[in-house]
Amino acid sequence: MKAVSIQRSLSRWFALQALIGLSIVCVVVYGITRWSFQLKQAEEFDRHSDLVRHAIAETRTPPNLNALRHKLDDYFQTHPDIQVVLLAGEQQIYRSQRPVPQGHSVFKTLSLDGLKFEEAPVRLELTLDSSSDDLLLERLAWTLVAAATLGSLGVAWTGFLIVRRGLRPLKQLTAQTAAAGPTRPGARIDATSYASELHPWIEQFNALLERAEGAYAQLEAFNADVAHELRTPLANMIAQVEIELSQVRPVGALREAMSSQLEEAQRLSAIVTDMLFLSKADRGARARRGRLLSIAEQVAAVGEFHEAELEAAALSLRIDGDAVVQVDVGLLRRAVSNLLSNAIRYAKTNSLICVEIEHQDMMVRLSVVNRGDKIDPAALPRLFERFYRADISRSGSSSHHGLGLAIVAAIARMHGGKPFAESARGVTRIGFTLVRLEAEE
Repeated sequence: MKAVSIQRSLSRWFALQALIGLSIVCVVVYGITRWSFQLKQAEEFDRHSDLVRHAIAETRTPPNLNALRHKLDDYFQTHPDIQVVLLAGEQQIYRSQRPVPQGHSVFKTLSLDGLKFEEAPVRLELTLDSSSDDLLLERLAWTLVAAATLGSLGVAWTGFLIVRRGLRPLKQLTAQTAAAGPTRPGARIDATSYASELHPWIEQFNALLERAEGAYAQLEAFNADVAHELRTPLANMIAQVEIELSQVRPVGALREAMSSQLEEAQRLSAIVTDMLFLSKADRGARARRGRLLSIAEQVAAVGEFHEAELEAAALSLRIDGDAVVQVDVGLLRRAVSNLLSNAIRYAKTNSLICVEIEHQDMMVRLSVVNRGDKIDPAALPRLFERFYRADISRSGSSSHHGLGLAIVAAIARMHGGKPFAESARGVTRIGFTLVRLEAEE
């Protein structure tokens, strides 16, 4: 399909609008002028009929036809633009001398009520020469047609120039847009140099660039993290297999080596499974909400699963608040489990881990609070990124591959909520919100 030119389209619309507007004005001007001429002709008819009426009144007692004709001749000889025929009954008693041009005249018949000539009712036929008025109207019509046509063409041409000038910033914007890309990270379009109508579009484009650059940087970091997370266990597996194959080993030693390989393979499998889940969440998958259930009961069930870890770390668990909502039970337990596991890992020994459940309008907020080292404020927004660790030494990476909080964020999004993290004065609060099902509907 051929693209429509805004410049040509607007120019045509300008021309059409001007043609319609000027045509209406010209028709109104022509109509008013024609109506004025008709009023003038009506006035002339009235003036001539009054004169005839006056002449008849002066000569009817006694009836004097010659005197009447003489009076009328004296008057109408000086008015060549009108022809008069005076009838008494069916008898023509007077006709003015000058004929009126055919085709450009206005005819009117009047009965002079109350007047009789020789006992016969008098009827007056007036024919007014309108050739000068018709000529003026014709000239006016052609002038108006020419004015409307030339005016429309003029408006179209000036509109074409105005539109071309108005669209000139778009060419500059196109050049700046084309220059944006990975080779110029951080470059943005300055909206202040463009018309205010373009500001929303430029702001959206800059925001899109921001998201694209963020996604690109995240993808690069993700690739590096994936390579790191997969390379270490694979290198361990290869090295151990090479060692075992380089010498004769008893069956027990081989079994132990195979068990170690299985653990590494299971770790790799867990990473791949988590990555597939995150990929599914990124494609917009939504949680399958089931029946109404108590969030506190689900947290308690997850806490029992982590009871051994809590005891080993000398920690206790407390649940404050509750909410009854429809959620995907499996996803909810997985998110809570990741948060508890994270809190157990970083909480101070002999401290309390508190799970707080609160109602906030149409949201439910779940927070896991623990006491421990303060998290750098700059690191808080990145806690939910994949493979991100606030501890750059990656301590404990053999058992935790850095996808736990990213999965929490994905589960929150699948329930219409979002994650959050706060850390101040030795208290860290990490959790997520869930949108209640009735709010989504």
